Amino acid sequence: MTRKHRRLYILVAALLVFGGAAALVLAALDENLDHFRSPSQLIAEPPPLDRGIRLGGLVEEGTVQRSEDGLSVVFRVTDLSESVAVAYTGILPDLFREGQGVVTTGNLQSDGTFAAREVLAKHDENYMPREVVDALKASGQWHDGEGGHSEGMTQ
Repeated sequence: MTRKHRRLYILVAALLVFGGAAALVLAALDENLDHFRSPSQLIAEPPPLDRGIRLGGLVEEGTVQRSEDGLSVVFRVTDLSESVAVAYTGILPDLFREGQGVVTTGNLQSDGTFAAREVLAKHDENYMPREVVDALKASGQWHDGEGGHSEGMTQ
């Protein structure tokens, strides 16, 4: 075996090792990412129950129900086409209210309820999360002039 062939074999082996390592890292990252879904997408293609996702949309009017302990709340998130019940225990953002855009992070439960670990709310009347705007546009419910720009969210 010539020196040139040996270098080629070493280079190919190194590329295979680095390629395999990169594939493993990407697979691990994909398992830990919270993918964004609108209520319509969540109902059409429910994710595995153990899969963390981000659910975004508008808090449906008349659906916020607070418990007596003041920490537990149940509400519905809608994209104006479909809606999903969300259960959350914790302190809601000060800007949380009906008709406002929210993004929740959590898991879908076997009964179809979304168990939220975190709730993020919009920060002013001209703001709507980009994912929520995209979901509303996809459902055909978005009209130009609603919402505005996306810059960030507040907890």
